[in-house]
Amino acid sequence: METTASAKYLRGSAQKARLVIDMIRGKDVNQALAILRYSDKRAAGHIEKCMRSAVANANEAAEKANISIDPDDLWVKAAYVDRGPTKNRRRVRPAPQGRAYREQRHFCHVTILLSSEERLTPKSAKGDGKGAPAKLAESKRRKRGGAVAAPRVKRAAPAPEDQPKTEAVVADEELGSKQKTSTAEELRTAEKDSADAKTSAVGTESAEEKESGADTESGEEEASEE
Repeated sequence: METTASAKYLRGSAQKARLVIDMIRGKDVNQALAILRYSDKRAAGHIEKCMRSAVANANEAAEKANISIDPDDLWVKAAYVDRGPTKNRRRVRPAPQGRAYREQRHFCHVTILLSSEERLTPKSAKGDGKGAPAKLAESKRRKRGGAVAAPRVKRAAPAPEDQPKTEAVVADEELGSKQKTSTAEELRTAEKDSADAKTSAVGTESAEEKESGADTESGEEEASEE
């Protein structure tokens, strides 16, 4: 059973009234009335009166048809707002410094449709059997791109000590030990070469100092003989 109620020439614009209508569309009557009572919108009071009028129309129609109906079973099946007349509704509001602001008054028409029938739940055409839409199921199957889709590098687990070593592992260890010994020998030879070079440089410096000292002594002796 369906009943309608309409409220015409309500003060306020249709855009502002639609903000309130959108909150109650598809709700139960009791829940819609609670939302309208505690709403801060100016249009909520007029829409609440229209809602109560629709409930009264449903009770009256049920009595005429000799049908028992429970008002708690009613729900808002449809609700919409139409734009009202605005012609010859322009006003002038005084403004500072002798100016005037032009205003335009708006009206709107509200219509509410209540129903006591059971609500139909939408069925998915290609769902997964649980009522989920086909698009959601397809999006879950899709692979994510970018860094998320890149394969992760698998790290090799360290071999336990009790497990016997293979020939390849033994060969790698021997090669590493040989490389370590060769590098150590090279370092030792390099240190010896540097030490020999230092000692040779010191020896040459001492020899040059001795020669220069002998030359100075011979020069002094010749000067004393003269």
